[in-house]
Amino acid sequence: MRSALRKALAAVAVLTAAGCMQAVPAGVASASNAPIKIALITSETGIAAAEFQTSPQGFLARIDLQNAEGGIDGHQIDPIVFDDQGSLTTVVTATKQAIADGVIGIVNDTPFFFAAYKYPQEAGIPVTGGSFDGSEWGEQPNTNMFASDSGSVNPNVPVSLGIGKFFKAHGGTVVGSYGYGISTSSTYSANGTAKSALLAGLKVGILDTSVPFGSVDLTTEALAAKSAGVNAVYGGMDNDSNFALETALEQDGVKLKVVEFPTGYEADIIATPAWTAVQGAYFVTAFRPTSLPDAGTIQMVDALKKYQHRAPSNFPSFNIYESWLGADLMIKGIELAGTHPTSAKVIKALRGVTSYNGNGILAVSLNFKTDFGKGSPVACAWYMKAEPKGFVAASATPSCSGFVPGSTSTTP
Repeated sequence: MRSALRKALAAVAVLTAAGCMQAVPAGVASASNAPIKIALITSETGIAAAEFQTSPQGFLARIDLQNAEGGIDGHQIDPIVFDDQGSLTTVVTATKQAIADGVIGIVNDTPFFFAAYKYPQEAGIPVTGGSFDGSEWGEQPNTNMFASDSGSVNPNVPVSLGIGKFFKAHGGTVVGSYGYGISTSSTYSANGTAKSALLAGLKVGILDTSVPFGSVDLTTEALAAKSAGVNAVYGGMDNDSNFALETALEQDGVKLKVVEFPTGYEADIIATPAWTAVQGAYFVTAFRPTSLPDAGTIQMVDALKKYQHRAPSNFPSFNIYESWLGADLMIKGIELAGTHPTSAKVIKALRGVTSYNGNGILAVSLNFKTDFGKGSPVACAWYMKAEPKGFVAASATPSCSGFVPGSTSTTP
């Protein structure tokens, strides 16, 4: 049954039609056996839709699985999906509507949440999900935020040694690193890559953090990379921009030794024209690949198949992992909050969690009790290489590296 999906679509219609919003006190689910409302905010349409349009699948599958197991202490979970349409204005409207609807918590899976995070903080609503939108996840006073992919992230975003060493090990000598100007997380990742490369003894030929969000015209960038002698590339952008960048580099005759993208490890690109262009590129994932199964990935794949009719061969993409884990951590917080959960109780419960890894999906367990504003002490990820028949893991175990003390990716 697709009851959860119907509720999600209905919520989008309510958001569009709402002319005013009447606030509902946080924690209305505390009534005996009352449904618990959880909202997902994502970008099903707009400039980020290519990356996030399937995000509801992970969120709804995790909630349907929980409801099938009896819900939480007799409470069924009522999922609501809001489409922010890739707009900084609409993401604020969606967030305010979720709060007005009386949700106990919000799951983030949009790159635009940095424009709206202050509203759940002011309302005392817990937020879980992906921290890829910005640095607010580890900043005061946002102790209501719990990144289910990386913990309570250090807002200074320290530099990891890993990517610089990876480039060097694969023959890279001159690095080109790219990010979106509108996205702080994209900018920081590009900055961090450039600094990591320098620490590994490489040269940074290009550091461009002014790419327009979603841009697919990257001819100018490719020509600049050729002129600078770039042979190692990092694209901290969405799939459309990253693939357009590599295509432009190839067309302009740039000879690359190694390419790394933090997104794009997903089944549906294999049958696209972009697949030829990205052959040999490495796609890094902080989430355990389903081709290396464990209890967490098996549970997720089975739930996606049962409740969202997503075939196991169509393995989860980055955004689906994010929405699944966001829902999973929110459910954990509600379970720990007791028989009559409220938003405040969920926040308190989650702040006491000392070891969370999404049932093995994350390579590093997160500590929300002691690590607010610090993040994980080590970064781990799997490298997946694009080969003719599909993605192949470079290793059965994740690659891990530490951070440079006192370093920051917030500036070039």
